[in-house]
Formats: sequence, structure tokens, C-alpha cells
Amino acid sequence: MILLLGASGYVGQAFAHELRRRRCCFVPLTRKAIDYTQFDLLFDYVRKMRPAFIINAAGYTGKPNVDACELAREETLSGNTLLPQTITRVCLMTNTPWGHVSSGGIYNGAKVLVNGESRIEQDLNRPEIRYLLAEDPERVHGFTELDDPNFSFLQPPCSFYSGTKALAEDAIRGVGHCYIWRPGLPFNEHDEPRNTLSKIQRYPRVYDSVNSMSHLGDFVRACLDLWEQQAPFGIYNVSNPGAVITRQMVAMMRRILKLDRPFEFWKDDDEFYRFGAKAPRSNCILDVSKLLATGVRMRPVEEALQDSLRRWRAATPTVESELVRSA
Repeated sequence: MILLLGASGYVGQAFAHELRRRRCCFVPLTRKAIDYTQFDLLFDYVRKMRPAFIINAAGYTGKPNVDACELAREETLSGNTLLPQTITRVCLMTNTPWGHVSSGGIYNGAKVLVNGESRIEQDLNRPEIRYLLAEDPERVHGFTELDDPNFSFLQPPCSFYSGTKALAEDAIRGVGHCYIWRPGLPFNEHDEPRNTLSKIQRYPRVYDSVNSMSHLGDFVRACLDLWEQQAPFGIYNVSNPGAVITRQMVAMMRRILKLDRPFEFWKDDDEFYRFGAKAPRSNCILDVSKLLATGVRMRPVEEALQDSLRRWRAATPTVESELVRSA
């Protein structure tokens, strides 16, 4: 039996859907059923149920986005840093393997080859970097699992959300039998508030950036494949290979969804951070070589994006109202 924490959340629902598809026996646990943030309650439950594996898809991301985490710091720290440590203790004491959903947002930028040497470039909006991405992408590389986070409390500035996710990794990496799964920006074919494609369509102005992205279905399938194939425990970047510029996504939306509405972009970072955002944003590229070397496959990001847009499912009226509030 698999124990799924955070089963009612955006990522948790995707795990539940995939586990059902695979006909896996699992318990979708929510905090309404049991407050698994409390060590004693979670320890007693795990000792009684004896799950073969635990998935932690719980956490605090903030609504409508990570700006909310700047104000809800207690909830953010509790959900993103303290809870993973609690689960670690429980799993160590019960000898239970588990997987933790982290974030690629603990990095900013990418690694660029200059005169045969690799250096970190944090501003992916620089014209020279955009030129390389378009004309010589082989010179731009993502962060690997061996690279220390550079968008964290130890490497400021960062958002409070990213800082707490990096703290969690520092606390749990290398302890017990644990996978740490790092997604890029999430998306799929379902029009909903957490979907990056939904957000872009409803923002009054769009921030042009460069990022690794994770199709939500591809992400949870890859995470479960690592477990089922008994891949070595440790950290894995789990994003669709490649990187995407926001303007490319907008062009795809116009073409595939037949959108005729105008998209306005923030003029530059200065304007975006003065009027559009409270917290610094992580824009980064992840290297997925380690994941692919295990035999787990992920579609190229452009293929996954185009497929999601071709199978796009518009929001229901209830979800639509939530999307409008989140824009």
C-alpha cells in the first residue's frame, strides 16, 4: 500500500489519478482526515498501516501565486520545511521509503559555456542569452542535482517560498531512503488555477521569462517509475527536457487555441517587480540527464506543450471564477 499525503492538492490529485490508472493500492490522506503535520499522529498511523512507500505531495505554494507566501510565512515554513522533516523522522523510525515533491524553483538562471568554460548566468532575459538559446542552445546548460541551490536563503535574493523548499532539501537529503523530485513550472491540458498555461492566458500582463517546465502527468509518471524501477534514492530533476520562453508559449496558444486576444508583456524586469510582483521569481533551466539515465522517459517540453494545448479542456464555471480571481 502507498500512502499519499496532500492528496487533495494540485500535484496530489495528479498522483492519485496515476495511482488509480496503475491499479495501485493507496490511501489518499488529507489533513482533514488526520493532521499528518503532527509527528505522533503520523508516526502512529504509519506504524499501524505499514505502507510500502509514502508520497509527500503536501506543501504551501500560496494563492494565487508565491507572492502570498511572503505574508503567510508561518504556513509556508510549516508546510514546506517542517513537514518534510517530520516525515523524515517517521520514515527513519519505521524504515519506510518515501518520495518528496520539491521544486526546481530553488535555482535561478542557467550555466553558459564561454570560451570553453561554464559560468552561471542568472539573468536569462539578457539579449546575449536569448540569442544563444535561439541560435546556439548547446552552449546553455541546466543545473544538475549536484549544483547547490542559488535561489535560497543562503544565496539571496529569493522568494520566501523558494527559501523554504531549499531548506527542506538541506534537511532531508541523504537521510534514509528518500527520493527528492524537482518539477519545473507545472502545466497540463486542464484549465485550472495552478496550471501555468491557464495563468498566462489570464494575466493582465505577461512576464516574459525562460524556464524548464513539467507536464503534470509526465511528472507523476516519472516519479512513480523511479520507485517502481528501484532507481537509486536521491535527488532527481523531473522536468520535460528543454526550456521554453514565455513568448513561445503565447505563440503556441494563439496558433493552437485560435486565440485572437492581445497579450501585453511587462516592458522589463524593473517594471514587473515595481508593479506586478512582490517576491523575486525563479527563472531557471534544469538538467534532466540523471533522470533519463535511469531509463525513465519524459517527452520534450515543446511536444508536451503542443499536446496539452491540442487537448485543452476549458474550465467549468466554478473553476473559471477561481481562475479570474487568481489572475
